[in-house]
Amino acid sequence: MTIATREAYGKALAELMLEKKDIVVLDADLSKSTKTVEAKKVCPDRHFNLGIAEGNMMSVAAGLAASGKIVYASSFAVFAAGRAFEQIRNSICYPNLNVKICATHAGISVGEDGASHQAIEDLALMRSLPNMKVFQPCDAKETKAVIKAVYAMEGPCYVRLGRLGVDEVYESECHFECGKGVILQEGEKAAILCSGLMVQETLKAAAQMKTLKPTIVNMPTIKPIDKELIEKLACTHEVLITIEEHSIYGGLGSAVAEVLAESGLPCRLERMGMQDTFGRSGKPMELLAYYGLDAKHIQKYVESRVK
Repeated sequence: MTIATREAYGKALAELMLEKKDIVVLDADLSKSTKTVEAKKVCPDRHFNLGIAEGNMMSVAAGLAASGKIVYASSFAVFAAGRAFEQIRNSICYPNLNVKICATHAGISVGEDGASHQAIEDLALMRSLPNMKVFQPCDAKETKAVIKAVYAMEGPCYVRLGRLGVDEVYESECHFECGKGVILQEGEKAAILCSGLMVQETLKAAAQMKTLKPTIVNMPTIKPIDKELIEKLACTHEVLITIEEHSIYGGLGSAVAEVLAESGLPCRLERMGMQDTFGRSGKPMELLAYYGLDAKHIQKYVESRVK
C-alpha cells in the first residue's frame, strides 16, 4: 500500500489534537493539500487559516507559542522554508519557541508544478538555524512517529514531507528516536545513507544489485545528525554514499561530509542529489529518472563506485 507522508501527517495530527489540548494548527490556505484539513475536522476551534501569507503565519505561530501553545504550522516547503525564513529565524528560532513547521510538497517529486514549487534547498535553510531540529520521515509509520515525537521536543522543529504516495518501509511499528539513523540492511564495502522517498528507491536499487550488497541506512533526522553511526560506518566501509531529493549542498550529504571532515576518518564520500540545478515540470517518477535519483540510476551509480 502506498501513502504520501503528507497524508500520514494529517491523520497523525488529527489523532494528536484529540489527545493534547494545547495544540494549535495553522495553515496558509493549503489545508486540503497539506492535509491539516484532517485536524480541522476533529478540532475546528484550534485550526486557523492564515491565508497566502506564510511570513505572517510564522509570526502568529510565534505569538501563540510564546503564550504556551504547541503550534503546528504548515504550507508547501518552498514557501514555509523560503518565503517565511526571516520570521522563522527571528521570531521562532531566536527565542527558541515550540513551533513545529510541517512542510509538504518538498523535492522534485512535486512533479508538474515545476521548479518554482520544488523545494530543493529547504533542508539547507533550516539546518543553518540555531535551535532548529530537522527531520524527513520515509513512510507513513515513521511520519506518525515523528509528528508525535516533535510535540514533546523543546523548541522549533522542521518536518519535511512529500506529495507522492510511497511504499511502506516499516511493516510493523516504527520506533523513531531523534538524532538516530536506522540500519535497514547490513552489507559491506559501501554504506548508503538516505532519507524520505530516497529510502524506497535505494531499497529497490539494492534488490537489483548483482555485484554488491551495500549497507542501507535510513536517516530520518538530518539535524542533529547521527555522528556516532556515521563514524562507525566510515570505519567499516570503503565508501559512504548519501542520496537525497535535495541539493547536494546543505542537506544530508553536507551533514555527513561535516562529520567526516571533523573526525578525520579516511573514508571516501559520494553525494547523490540535485547537482546544483533547479528542477523542472514533469511527472514525479520521470523527474527522478531525469535527475538520476530513481532505483535504476542509483543501482548503476553505487555499483560503479565500488570495485
